[in-house]
Parts: sequence; C-alpha cells; structure tokens
Amino acid sequence: MRMRRLVAGLVALVMLASTAWAEPLEQELARVLKVDEVSAILRDEGVRYGTELEADMLGGQGGRYFQDRVATLYDADDMGAALTKTLAQTLDNDEMRAVIHFFDTKEGQRILTLENAGRVAMADPAVEDLARATYRDLVGSDDPHLVAVERFVETNDLIERNVTSGLDSNYHFLRGLVEGGGAKMGEREIASEVWAQEDEMRADTTSWIYGFLLMAYQPLTGDTLQSYSDFSASVAGQALNKALFIGFEQIYNEISYELGLAVAQAMNGSDI
Repeated sequence: MRMRRLVAGLVALVMLASTAWAEPLEQELARVLKVDEVSAILRDEGVRYGTELEADMLGGQGGRYFQDRVATLYDADDMGAALTKTLAQTLDNDEMRAVIHFFDTKEGQRILTLENAGRVAMADPAVEDLARATYRDLVGSDDPHLVAVERFVETNDLIERNVTSGLDSNYHFLRGLVEGGGAKMGEREIASEVWAQEDEMRADTTSWIYGFLLMAYQPLTGDTLQSYSDFSASVAGQALNKALFIGFEQIYNEISYELGLAVAQAMNGSDI
C-alpha cells in the first residue's frame, strides 16, 4: 500500500495584530498558513489515490458507494478544521507568534507559495519523474542547492518522520480492511506486512522528498534557505514541525482506517 506523504515542517504563518477586532490566534494562523489551499491540494491527492485504490483492489468496480466514500473522507473543510485544531492545541501562543513573526515577510510567503505549487506539480507523473531524476543526478555531490536542501531535511527529520507516518497509515488501512471483512489477517500478520515495506518506503520517500524540495526551492537563494533551516532548528520551528506531523498523522490514520473499511465493504458488495 502506497504511503501518504506528509512532508510537514513546510508551512508559513503571519503575525496576529493585537487589536480588539483581531481574529482568534488559531484562525489567523490558519488563514495565513493557507490551510484552505493546503486542504484542497490534499483533497485532490486523496481523490486520485482513491481512484488508484479502486483500480488496484476493486478492479475499477467500486461503484458509486466507494467513490462517494472517498470524496467524503477527503473533505477539504474537515481536514482543514482538524489541522487547525491540532496546531492550536499543540503550539502555545508564544510559539505561534514566533512562527508568525518569521513568516510574515515577502520571502516567507514566497516559500509557502512555492511549496504548494510544487506539491501540485508533483501530481503530474512526468514532473515527478523529472524531480526524482534531478535528485539522482545530484545525490552524493557537493551541489550547493542540494547541500542546502539536505540541511533542511535533516533539521526537520523529514525522511524518518514521513516513513513512520506512512507505515502507521498503512497499518490503519489494513486494520480497516480486516475489520471490514476484506482480508483475513491477525494482528501479528498485519504488523509483519507493514514492516516488510519499510526499506522500500524509505527509499521511495527519500527520492520523492528530495526531488520535491529541490524543485520547489530552486528559485530560492542560498541565504533564504539557510534562514529557513535556522528557523526550523529553533524552539518554535521544531514545535511547528512536531505539531504538523501530529496533525497530519491523525488525519491520515483516520482516513486510512476508513478507506480500508470502504474497500472491504465494496468487496463484499455492501450498500452501506
């Protein structure tokens, strides 16, 4: 089962004005974070993933039930609300304001725009292949752009965190599939199946993340990437990265479990 990439630690925020009419801090956070835009991107990714699941596991015969279920699970408003709630619960006000202060700049907003545009572009298989090929050509070299991206990836622990999240997501999918009657596996078999994917997932994740970031951050200067990495290493930057992974993991673990159930129900011809 293909993992769901989180690639957290890549979000921008803006300073809350201290006025009587100002939005609550978490809402200002979500607005400048462009949670609506991010959620729409994740919704589109999810719908495409559902189509792949239907083809791979249901022979393209999932029918209206399965397609509607996928659309419901990847509801952009629900995902945005869940992420905003987690950020508000995980970050304290000082951390939120520190993150906001760093990103309330022209370069900070540009970073966010490039990240979102890069994520959309990677949905095209030709773009993804090119991005991965670019990384393969540069890996092991002292290319300054690669070195800067490597620093960012290491600071945010993006490879291991994404691998762990992907394995968790696959575990929840298999649990849903089994509990829905779509497969017969015990807990030990599920765990074994998931962990057997670890090495392949790490290799795929490394190639995807580096390809994505090399492409997305290509327009940025070395100084901007250095500043971004420095902030990511700060207390507030690490808190943000942690909060984002918590939020995305909760979202995708729940969706993955429900997707497993939906596949099982479609296999069984359920009208539920």
